[in-house]
Amino acid sequence: MADDVFKALADPTRRLILDELVERNAQTLFEICGRLVTKHGLGMSRQAVSQHLAVLETAGLVITRREGRYKFHDLNTEPLERIAGRWLGQKAPESTP
Repeated sequence: MADDVFKALADPTRRLILDELVERNAQTLFEICGRLVTKHGLGMSRQAVSQHLAVLETAGLVITRREGRYKFHDLNTEPLERIAGRWLGQKAPESTP
């Protein structure tokens, strides 16, 4: 699973998508595409953005939910927290001399 997270984070477009979800969660594909164009000048097709979202979802970084005919994308930070915890762990208390 960690390999999927690193693969997902390796692409700058996917990192921009995550940045947009940090700023405002629960966005549709249309909203994400609009924000990528207006804020970052990325003129990508909806299909290309959808493929990036699929990679992020496979890595567990994005969770989707349907409401009627709309599909909302939400950021999930749990995989990042697991990776950070793996290497950072709990800090040892500082010893005083």
